[in-house]
Amino acid sequence: MADPSSYRPKPGEIPDSPGVYKFRDEHHRVIYVGKAKSLRQRLASYFQDLAGLHPRTRTMVTTAASVEWTVVSTEVEALQLEYSWIKEYDPRFNVKYRDDKSYPYLAVTMNEEFPRVQVMRGHKRKGVRYFGPYGHAWAIRDTVDLLLRVFPVRTCSAGVFKNAARTGRPCLLGYIGKCLAPCVERVSAEEHRELAEEFCDFMAGRTGTYLRRLERQMTDAAEEMEYEKAARLRDDIGALKKAMEKNAVVLADATDADLIAVAEDELEAAVQIFHVRGGRVRGQRGWVTDKVEAVTTADLVEHALQQLYGEETGDSVPKEVLVPALPDPVEPVQEWLTGRRGSIVSLRIPQRGDKKSLMETVQRNAQQSLALHKTKRASDLTTRSRALEEIAEALDLDSAPLRIECYDISHLQGDDVVASMVVFEDGLQRKSEYRRFQIKGFEGQDDVRSMHEVITRRFKRYLSEKERTGEWVDGEPGDSEPRDGELKNGELKDDEGRPKRFAYPPQLVVVDGGQPQVAAAKRALDELGIDDIAVCGLAKRLEEVWLPDDSDPVVLPRTSEGLYLLQRVRDEAHRFAITYQRTKRAKRFRASPLDDVPGLGETRKQALIKYFGSVKKLRSATIDQICEVPGIGRKTAEAIAVALAQAVPAAPAVNTATGEIMEDEEPGTTAGSSQEPVSAGTSDERRGQET
Repeated sequence: MADPSSYRPKPGEIPDSPGVYKFRDEHHRVIYVGKAKSLRQRLASYFQDLAGLHPRTRTMVTTAASVEWTVVSTEVEALQLEYSWIKEYDPRFNVKYRDDKSYPYLAVTMNEEFPRVQVMRGHKRKGVRYFGPYGHAWAIRDTVDLLLRVFPVRTCSAGVFKNAARTGRPCLLGYIGKCLAPCVERVSAEEHRELAEEFCDFMAGRTGTYLRRLERQMTDAAEEMEYEKAARLRDDIGALKKAMEKNAVVLADATDADLIAVAEDELEAAVQIFHVRGGRVRGQRGWVTDKVEAVTTADLVEHALQQLYGEETGDSVPKEVLVPALPDPVEPVQEWLTGRRGSIVSLRIPQRGDKKSLMETVQRNAQQSLALHKTKRASDLTTRSRALEEIAEALDLDSAPLRIECYDISHLQGDDVVASMVVFEDGLQRKSEYRRFQIKGFEGQDDVRSMHEVITRRFKRYLSEKERTGEWVDGEPGDSEPRDGELKNGELKDDEGRPKRFAYPPQLVVVDGGQPQVAAAKRALDELGIDDIAVCGLAKRLEEVWLPDDSDPVVLPRTSEGLYLLQRVRDEAHRFAITYQRTKRAKRFRASPLDDVPGLGETRKQALIKYFGSVKKLRSATIDQICEVPGIGRKTAEAIAVALAQAVPAAPAVNTATGEIMEDEEPGTTAGSSQEPVSAGTSDERRGQET
């Protein structure tokens, strides 16, 4: 625990200007980002008597080891910079709302020649019209199914569309009238785009004009005694009204607003957002967050606004945002929202009327969301805590292993030897911190030696960086290029305090295997002088837990939550390793001697194989015969002949059903023609194939 006075800036060093500040810990990681109208006054508040600080603030300042700041011109710039740094550094003491990229949207791909209506998740794409978000994907599909009767736009994938165009036959929707079938040119691209525009207008809330037009057409058809047409229009009107009933009118027509409500207690806060467009609720979403810093309702609202609109522009930011409490000061936030939209945005608290009534509904949703989250988390946390406590007790650890790293080796008879590292924190997967390894220190099959190499490389890099900088800085994830055969998996981070996959050392290393693998991992740590990390292994056969220097395993009860967690960790490492090993093996089998010919692209490779039939026949051809292939000159033909002469012919493939040796072709000659050599494989590999 650090003493804040040890890094407190000297009097007069801090400017009395707007700015953004960062607290860093002893390992140079950014742990908190904040903004202030006056940096001098705000930072001074952190260095008062610890007894007067909020418990969470006290924890933050005693965890920190330094503070730095950046001066900006205005409070709006401070707001923008704070948002950027929180997204960049992911500081542990800042409020972070759970990401909402999983919420489904109804999307219309207006950027395509034939726009398509579909469900989309994730980042928004340029040229695509979005409506929502919706709570469930089935809600979107129900709405679309109703509207396709009136707006029969394309909903099929690119593959289905191309196949229909190739065969000249539309899909089922084209036959039943729920698609105009532009794939077979029943309508032109312009006509189909106009229909998609009408669909977007209807979804955007401009429904009254379209319904009145359909009603006039129905009346005219009835007067002209075209009763079938009138009945069809009547059904269309009914379908549209049924779709509209799903989004009841809650505010006056043409009202575009977002309503944000917050429900909170001492530890957590839930945020609910209703998106109102054209007077109707078009979408709903929400987040739950831990209150890792001392924040007020106004602060939570400000963080929610940053999360909602930090990457939005134009009409995605509504004209009006209704909140339960205004940020202090409110002017910079309102100016920032106006800049994101490009026109004035009103940020206020509803006082009366329909908007206040709707805000009360959003508030009730937030309270229910927080209550539901607490019910689920209590059960989940209890189970995970019990599992970690059981592991600590069984392995005689000083405390529960909050971070567990597990390693597994995978290969096929000594070829393509790879390893995996998976990370579990607080009993949950941290997939962003997974890592894959290629074993290159030796050739052949040796799981024990492979395990020793992987553990050595993982922790040796940490020690060398620590010695170089005097801080806990793991340079491995931030390398611009893979080193020592390691492959990067996930986005890169640098050493300026951004979160790293290896930023925290594990309390427990688990290896997939028995006593030999455990001994190899322990020996690797001992050779590096690391003695504060526990090691254990989980053997597959009897699910026994092996410890270093113990001749007998630790046997956990089959009903033990701790054993179940270790099994999950081990199985995840095995899955990750086997997936990588199969990928490498598939690439090796697809390799061809023609890959080594400089300047020979895929098109000419395919032409050569098509002309000669196989690499074997191509190898026996003369240079003049190779020159007969269109696009192959004499210089290229000579290079091909040299490459094939130098390449060692692959072992003959075997038909696994009959045992027949297939000598006609070589692995990798054509797409889909490669055959895998027959082998029983290692027990580790067979186990992975079963999963």
